[in-house]
Amino acid sequence: MLFANKIRYLRENKHLLQRQLAAALEIDTPMYSKIERGDRRVKREQVITLANLLQVDSEELLTLWLADQVYSVVKGTKHVGKVLNIVQENIAEYGKK
Repeated sequence: MLFANKIRYLRENKHLLQRQLAAALEIDTPMYSKIERGDRRVKREQVITLANLLQVDSEELLTLWLADQVYSVVKGTKHVGKVLNIVQENIAEYGKK
C-alpha cells in the first residue's frame, strides 16, 4: 500500500477532495476511495495522471505503484529474498545487453 498511502498523503497536503481526483480520472468517488485504501489497483496511465494532478514526479509514483504490484505477487512466498535476488540479477544482466 505504498502507492495508496502516498497519494492519500499528497492529496490531503494539497487540500484536494477525493471527488476531484476521481473526476479527473473519470471514475466515481467510491472507486477512488478504494484506490486510496489499497483495495483497488490503478492503471499505469492513471498513475501518470495522478502524478500530474498532485504535482509530483511521475517516476516516484510509478516506482511505488510497481513495488506494490511486485509485493502482491510475492507476499506469502516462502523464499521472497531469494526470488527478488534472482530478479535483480536478471535485470542487471539484461541492462548489460
